[in-house]
Amino acid sequence: MSLTSRIRDKNIWLVYGAIFSVGIAYGLSIAIIPLFLDAHGFGKAAMGGLAAIFASGICLLSLPMGRILRRFSAKGTLVACLLGYAVCVSTFPFLKTFAAVSAARFFDGAFSVGVWVSCETVLLARAGKENKAFVTSLYAMSLAIGYVIGPILSKAIVAAFRFEAAFVLAGIIALVATGIATRLDGGIGGHEDEPREESPKGDVAPLSVDTERPLAWRTKTSLFATFAYGYFQSSAVLFLPLYLMKERGVAEKDTILVTAFFALGMLLFSNVAGKLGDKYGHLAVMRNLSAIGFLCVASFVFLSRFSLMCATVFVVGATLASISPVSLALQGAITKRHEIARANAIYNTFYAAGMLIGPPLSGMVFERIGGRTMIFHFSLLWLAFAIFATVFAKDDPAARRPTRAEV
Repeated sequence: MSLTSRIRDKNIWLVYGAIFSVGIAYGLSIAIIPLFLDAHGFGKAAMGGLAAIFASGICLLSLPMGRILRRFSAKGTLVACLLGYAVCVSTFPFLKTFAAVSAARFFDGAFSVGVWVSCETVLLARAGKENKAFVTSLYAMSLAIGYVIGPILSKAIVAAFRFEAAFVLAGIIALVATGIATRLDGGIGGHEDEPREESPKGDVAPLSVDTERPLAWRTKTSLFATFAYGYFQSSAVLFLPLYLMKERGVAEKDTILVTAFFALGMLLFSNVAGKLGDKYGHLAVMRNLSAIGFLCVASFVFLSRFSLMCATVFVVGATLASISPVSLALQGAITKRHEIARANAIYNTFYAAGMLIGPPLSGMVFERIGGRTMIFHFSLLWLAFAIFATVFAKDDPAARRPTRAEV
């Protein structure tokens, strides 16, 4: 069965196109942000602080994003946030003060979470019940292709021109993504996407901490997964290149490619992980991927050849990065259609919380104890998730399906 026959909704394909384009923009900028900051005299603590400011933008906008989508729809929110991101990324290298750089990173995070929640709301609202991990895995692959292309472009641009050119190109590509988003159908994620009538015992209620807490508890395994991924991804992207340069003697130009190997692993395996999740249960697949990722991350400090390091980063991307779309699909399987925007907002809040806590804590560990310890503490995080996913295995609806003996 071809992809077009399995996914007929044009809105899903438009989301893929938009996230692929903005993925290139992300890859262009993320690959050189630590190098740019290091070249301009920012220390590890300052870098961790800027990453925390970026994450705080995500945190502060995540929960309200559910209400924003209800008011303005996924299309309107996505277009506005892509425009905002384009401005932030293209002006970033021209800002001179720490306060200005901090403001740019904050709004970068705020607009980014709007992009993610909008895209994910469209996908989960339009994907079939038995097709969610397949659809979200293709979303992750579209993003990953962008992440692979972005760092490669970034390396070539920095070698031929300057850092500024890569950031400006990222802004231009984000504008291309904006143009794609304008072709989405209106209304997705808005009031018209919710049930006409509500039961007194239904799940729809005024948004508050009390109404969000039960939804968060039902989706807790997805929330832990996205927290761990946010913590790991934001910390590793920031400090792994510096660890390789400072403690392992890897050339600066080669560290740019580490992001590409991570994304390539995600690209090649996300769809496989999605199919396995749809067939055997999302949480079971996530548990196994995290266990493999734990072993790979822990082994990284014992490698001496850069080629082996890249191979390990590739496997880490194939396992740990593939958890992200599967965890999103698990959330979609647990929640009802009218809960999707709220659930996505909570989901991205936990992702942002990981990004907020991870870089400052990882930077402190790196600076005070060393890079090896920092790598080991990454691995322990994924071991903790594997244990958590085992304890709460029944959270996955697939684990509660009746066996043949029970039918």
